[in-house]
Amino acid sequence: MKKLSGVLLGLSLFLGMACVATAQENAQQMGHKPPKVLTLTREFIKPGKNGNAHDKTESLFVNAMSAAKWPTHYLAMDSITGKPRSLFLTGYESFEAWQNDYIAETKNTTLSEALDHANEADGALLDSTENSALVYREDQSFNAEVDMPHMRMFEFEVFVIRPGHEKEWDDAVKLVLDAYKKNIPDAHWAMYQEMFGMPGGEYIVITPLKSAAEIDKAFADGPKFMAAMGEDGMKKLSELSAAAIESSETNLFAINPRISYVSAETMAADPTFWKPARVATPAAEHKKPAEKPAQ
Repeated sequence: MKKLSGVLLGLSLFLGMACVATAQENAQQMGHKPPKVLTLTREFIKPGKNGNAHDKTESLFVNAMSAAKWPTHYLAMDSITGKPRSLFLTGYESFEAWQNDYIAETKNTTLSEALDHANEADGALLDSTENSALVYREDQSFNAEVDMPHMRMFEFEVFVIRPGHEKEWDDAVKLVLDAYKKNIPDAHWAMYQEMFGMPGGEYIVITPLKSAAEIDKAFADGPKFMAAMGEDGMKKLSELSAAAIESSETNLFAINPRISYVSAETMAADPTFWKPARVATPAAEHKKPAEKPAQ
């Protein structure tokens, strides 16, 4: 999420290789449009407390959701770059749907009690948590479909836009869209705009990847993009980017199926990946498993 040197190339390449992030299938099936509202929870983990230790406490949430047959699913991933943290993504058709899910959870006594217990266990491993809500920008996305069950990594590119320079950002993205439609029509990405929980002015390109080979391909497609833009277009994009973008940052994450709560359809599509051996939790914790809350 930060890479201003060469933002011109960053904007084009990271948008160009981005795929839709259908973080879960609450109202969507695989390959349909991304959720209109995406909630994102960041858990920053204490040194030495990630890996199996964190998987154990997160399994409490998964166990409870599975037992309750809760209809809302979420996708979990662990950081490969940047500070040690886990991300949890949940999608909704609207903010009202998010609220309804939260209300239903609070009315479920079993889940509420389990949630308190799991949060206590999980909280002991964390430095801090952050919650935010994003909205899907269909007008700034391209071919926004993906085969989620076979994704293995995610890349997050966060752009912070200077106050009052949204027009330059919109124009820059339009130039990128036009160039990819012309020369790299198989590219795809989903753009999200922050609404709550962040400082403001943030746009996030979320890129599911089948493997790191897709990163190599995106860079290899750079010349195609520049050819589509032409010299004048590249100059214009550079000017717009410099005017609009205050900072950017890019980080890579690996999907963690052991702490994700996904649909039966996702599991069936690739059971070897989505049904790994669970990390054993202490016997006492099995008595009161917890649900991952709607954020």
